[in-house]
Amino acid sequence: MKPIVDQFPIVPDPSRRRFVQGLAAGGAMLALSSVHKPLWAQSEDRSTSIVPILSGSQFDLTIAELPVNFTGAPRIATAINGSIPGPTLRWREGDTVTLRVTNHLKESTSIHWHGMILPYQMDGVPGISFDGIAPGETFTYRFKVQQTGTYWYHSHSGFQEQTGVYGAIIIDPAGSDPIQADRDYVVQLSDWTDEDPMKVFAKLKKMGDYYNFNQLTAGDFLRDTGNMGWRSALQKRRMWNQMRMSPTDLGDITAYSYTYLMNGMTPNSNWTGLFKPGERVRLRIINSGAQSFFDVRIPGLKMTVVQTDGQDVEPVTVDELRIGVSETYDVIVTPEDEPYTIFAQSMDRTGFARGTLTPRIGLMAPVPSVDEPEWLTMTDMMGEMSHDGMAGMDHSEHMMTGAVAMGAGATQVRHAKTEYGPSVDMRVDTPRTNLDDPGIGLRNNGRRVLTYADLHTVGGAMDPRGAEREIELHLTGNMERYTWSIDGLEFGKSTPIHFRYGERLRVILHNDTMMTHPMHLHGLWSELESPDGHFQVRKHAISVQPAQRVSFLVAVDALGHWAWHCHLLYHMDAGMFREVVVA
Repeated sequence: MKPIVDQFPIVPDPSRRRFVQGLAAGGAMLALSSVHKPLWAQSEDRSTSIVPILSGSQFDLTIAELPVNFTGAPRIATAINGSIPGPTLRWREGDTVTLRVTNHLKESTSIHWHGMILPYQMDGVPGISFDGIAPGETFTYRFKVQQTGTYWYHSHSGFQEQTGVYGAIIIDPAGSDPIQADRDYVVQLSDWTDEDPMKVFAKLKKMGDYYNFNQLTAGDFLRDTGNMGWRSALQKRRMWNQMRMSPTDLGDITAYSYTYLMNGMTPNSNWTGLFKPGERVRLRIINSGAQSFFDVRIPGLKMTVVQTDGQDVEPVTVDELRIGVSETYDVIVTPEDEPYTIFAQSMDRTGFARGTLTPRIGLMAPVPSVDEPEWLTMTDMMGEMSHDGMAGMDHSEHMMTGAVAMGAGATQVRHAKTEYGPSVDMRVDTPRTNLDDPGIGLRNNGRRVLTYADLHTVGGAMDPRGAEREIELHLTGNMERYTWSIDGLEFGKSTPIHFRYGERLRVILHNDTMMTHPMHLHGLWSELESPDGHFQVRKHAISVQPAQRVSFLVAVDALGHWAWHCHLLYHMDAGMFREVVVA
């Protein structure tokens, strides 16, 4: 059954310097979302959306260019079935789905079904699992749906994900859903740039902080002298200068270039979801950004987290959560008879996406101001502090620093020989291992903020065995060169990582950089461990904070060739990518 659609024109205000249309096709689709009836079969209540919903087991998807205007400047995007985001695909557990993807571009394309457990030939990564979809050709994906929950899909070709090729996936259980709700909405976050992504990448290669306008000023130095004294303030500034790093460099691309979208709509366009007071509303929050972490909250409304990355978790109620690129969080909210703003500010605090939950069309809640940006701390940069106040970081070109006394939750590590080269500008010797840190900008902000330590997958680990083997990898980079790598080797210089089919493997990821990396292992679940080695939460993407060391277990149950990479698109393209061979 096709969605019921109403369309209306968006009239821009020409007096605004940057009027915002925010609609890819000049109209908006209206549909109610409810778990009592399919999303595509509603008509009595309506909410603004431009995203069609397709259900069943047979799908035809077309990737083509699409004229858009998000900022007042006409541009050409790439879109799926003429929509940004692409259609929401609704599947059922146990069904076999067939997806025919046709390429109308002048270049090769692909679709990766993010978080899906499927044969590697259906994973959709050119050069790893298949050749890609050539211009004018159709590729048929076919696989059995073996899971439930909220996922998404996107291109794995070039920068097409940045230019619009992404969409949401909802998988309904074969039986009853243990998560009960009266209404059900996708909240898909993304970042749009009017620039050619290749030119963005070229700018970053020339100057890693090209888009960072939140630089240190004389006023910052004067405030430091007032807070800590002249000598300490001077020492602090000298240290940062010697490291040739900026404590304000939280995101490579800021709102100077990005416009942040919610369900394909700009903040001024204001995506809106309707509810009846007292209903349990399920929000399926998906970060489909190319490069942006979002901190999400709904002022005046608690969020109960019930799922992450498609996996049910023991409910935990929070005011705010940080969602890394490619992660998903399902939350339940129970709004009263008033409007609420869904507010998703970028981690660097330069901009935001927003939408509205309201009992009646036309009502809007106040939109908060973005929080003040915070500096990275020494712990963010160097890990745990030693007893003499010095942190463990090695900036030498030829040798490791000596052993450093470790603080609580820290561990001493060794680095691969390949980390000592031009692709690596820092190495952390005493990383922190805690999971209860919400991250820079969210600490002690007066709100209850979700951390990985709060997440516990319902039912426990999928495999009771302990690890038979360990693999340790270091996430590395050089900001001045804008190179990103694993163990100091960019993808083109690396060899595949080999997993043994049937083994229970422990993977240790050690972040030697000043940025958070959402690491996505295709085809296999990553079961995050607590610092004391107990099972924590099952995910398909794990965000590793600066100077942090995390470990997770993998049940190696999928033969084939798989991708493993940072899901910050420009980091992946710059080299933080490996092939995994399971045999």
